[in-house]
Amino acid sequence: MLRGVGRSYWQGDTQVKALESVDLRIEPADYVAVTGRSGSGKSTLLNLIGLLDQPTAGRYSVADRETTTMSVQATDVLRSRVFGLVFQSFHLVDYLTVSENVEAGLTYTGWSRSTCQTQISESIINVGLQHRSSARASTLSGGERQRVAIARTLARCPSVLLADEPTGNLDQANADIVLDLFEMIRASGVTVLMVTHDEETAARADRRLRMRDGRIDNDA
Repeated sequence: MLRGVGRSYWQGDTQVKALESVDLRIEPADYVAVTGRSGSGKSTLLNLIGLLDQPTAGRYSVADRETTTMSVQATDVLRSRVFGLVFQSFHLVDYLTVSENVEAGLTYTGWSRSTCQTQISESIINVGLQHRSSARASTLSGGERQRVAIARTLARCPSVLLADEPTGNLDQANADIVLDLFEMIRASGVTVLMVTHDEETAARADRRLRMRDGRIDNDA
């Protein structure tokens, strides 16, 4: 829950208010799209929700835990346990295989080898790439690369999936595949929050937030 959240920074002598007086509650298994023009505060909001940044005003709680007073270490632990992140850029290692890229996302979980292998296999199956598990990332199409990025995130079993322009680099056919995956993920009980410029993409979500000048202009 965000209560009166703001995020400002300085450019020289000018204070820029990226977010201002944002109140937002997201329920478990919500599927939310955040829209708005460039510079409206969409990505800033996503970064704050995902604990990649801290607000300069207001309060933010995750699972009834107040985050604005947490230490950096505690924040990092909470982020890794709760959130999965998917970006427009896939952030894969080209010389690693699909399985190895997914495995890389589990490096600091502390899980056993057998648990990791199970999660890797299941997440790759869930995104429909089991036939490409031994292929190097450099040989994949854009749509396949995004699906690997999603599998890498799913392998960690997040309760909230945050996606920043996840279809921005994809053609319509691959975008539809990714959005179908998001619906499957939400149906399993995971909260999905995605930022998008595309109205057709946003229409796939159950709830739409429109940002304008750092504020939530509409919530429907």
